[in-house]
Amino acid sequence: MTMMSSCMMQSKVVVFDLDDTLYKEVDYLKSAYTEIADGVASQCKQTDVYEKMWTWWQEGENVFERLICEYELDNSISYFLEKYRKHVPQIQLDEATRTVLEQLKRSCVLGMITDGRSVAQHHKLQALGIDMLFEKEDVLISEETGWTKPMEQPFYALMERYPQCSYYYIGDNPVKDFVAPNRLGWSTVCLLDDGRNVHKQDFSLESDYLPKYKIECIEELIDIVER
Repeated sequence: MTMMSSCMMQSKVVVFDLDDTLYKEVDYLKSAYTEIADGVASQCKQTDVYEKMWTWWQEGENVFERLICEYELDNSISYFLEKYRKHVPQIQLDEATRTVLEQLKRSCVLGMITDGRSVAQHHKLQALGIDMLFEKEDVLISEETGWTKPMEQPFYALMERYPQCSYYYIGDNPVKDFVAPNRLGWSTVCLLDDGRNVHKQDFSLESDYLPKYKIECIEELIDIVER
């Protein structure tokens, strides 16, 4: 089936951000810190490594620099960054999000435009159990494409792949998520921060940067897409 005929059957393309949209990025951070802390605790015979790492992060400190100094480690910051980025995360998709994705999948094309490293983002999708809901070609990760938000290219790419459709982008960060799709005529939707987002939301930006819709829970997306 060609992309044109596919889009004639499914005339809506619903594209998601990943971090702090489909799951909470802080859960990924906690997962990585747990794995790193377990290794350091075993090496140094300490029991409070994770608790200290979490406190340092909350206080805005350089966690890995503090970790190295606190426990007199020979490891470099880059070593811990690699551990962070390449670990297999212990994260879960909440049932509401899964239900919405599965419902939309029945009548829409699902896509993803996300900034991040390839290994980390794919590990997240697999851990969340949603990698099979997206065609491989419809998951655009910045490290793989060379396009980072707010560039328009990843949005253009999906428009070319699925022409003459209605397009929706769901994200969380007004600084970079909505300006490009807004300019291309997409419907943009911001999932509001419930207090756990890593990056706080700023709605004091110019109108081009603001979403067309704001929703407090993912279930509200269904009404927007299916209206």
